[in-house]
Amino acid sequence: MFTIRDELRTVLRDVAPERPIETPQSTRISVAGHELLNFCANDYLGLANHPRVLAAAKSALDTHGFDMASVRFVCGTQPLHIELERAISGLLRTEAALLQGSCFDANGGIFQALLDNRDAVISDALNHASIIDGIRLCQAARFRYRTRDIDDLEAQLRQAAGYRRRLVVTDGVFSMDGSRAPLAAICDLAERHDAMVMVDDSHGVGVLGVTGAGTAEAAGVQDRVDIVTGTLGKALGGASGGFVAGRSEIVELLRRHSRPYVFSNAVPPVVAAGSLAAIELVKTGAADRHRLRENTESFRRSMIEAGFELLPGDHPIVPVMFGDSALADRMSAALSAHGVHAVAFAHPVVARGAARIRVQLSAAHTDAEIAYCVDAFVRARNDVAAGGNA
Repeated sequence: MFTIRDELRTVLRDVAPERPIETPQSTRISVAGHELLNFCANDYLGLANHPRVLAAAKSALDTHGFDMASVRFVCGTQPLHIELERAISGLLRTEAALLQGSCFDANGGIFQALLDNRDAVISDALNHASIIDGIRLCQAARFRYRTRDIDDLEAQLRQAAGYRRRLVVTDGVFSMDGSRAPLAAICDLAERHDAMVMVDDSHGVGVLGVTGAGTAEAAGVQDRVDIVTGTLGKALGGASGGFVAGRSEIVELLRRHSRPYVFSNAVPPVVAAGSLAAIELVKTGAADRHRLRENTESFRRSMIEAGFELLPGDHPIVPVMFGDSALADRMSAALSAHGVHAVAFAHPVVARGAARIRVQLSAAHTDAEIAYCVDAFVRARNDVAAGGNA
């Protein structure tokens, strides 16, 4: 008799197992006892294992304890949380900020708190899953525009003209493509149609802009974006946690009505302290951002010269395209055999026929490590063409 367990086994048969790393996050990691060069972490500035971040977290463990065992409004707020919120709003030059357990929570709690059936949300088609799920939780009318297509966005805004509030929402940097949203044009349109603008800048904060304030700073529209969400889990030290930053009225409304915030434990003190140290490093990290741009340009140039197809862009997310999911999986396995950790992505994470290996550069990567990675791609391609992985 066919059971639910049989059905689940069928569904799960092609799911790749997680590969635990046995070392701290770094450009060099150990997986199953083998040292690999890591080219798929979100640690863009190399801060996840930075001595100052570790020292701050260790000190907070002694002075502030392991965790809060409470939501913020009961007994879960320490001065560290308030200080971190101020540091985030200071970095982004917004009026206020609100910590969340993750950016997924930040996005999940916004739409239901701000919008009801009198309102409309207009969302880029390639927005992150957390935005999609957050929109599903609210009663607002939903409009979707083709990714980064300003003409289609304007058409959707015209359709939404009769609603009380209109919120345009986009990723700042699209996580699977590494492409940036055209924020200046989006802000122009939003102002003409009396709409608000929200940006999930998880892959932009710390990486883009002169001061590391992200995609809005790079586009020159910081004062024109109403809401910015982001994560502590990428360039800002790599820990779990997220935030909402923006107009003070919006942030205070979310402090009372964002369900993930109201009903979730506070960010642990050790994370808050480590993230504060990371933000200080970001603020003085112009040389690291310059190095990151150089590393990205070097890798892109060498991979194109080696004959690989890359999606265009200048972000340290560099998609190496293979189309076929089985081919991308074989390439990832062959790369591992040659000492490089880089994961393949296929449907449903990306569109069918658009399987890729998403390489992510870090300021901590050396020239030699980048050259080794490119050479490993070449050798892996030869292995796969010959029918093997090593």
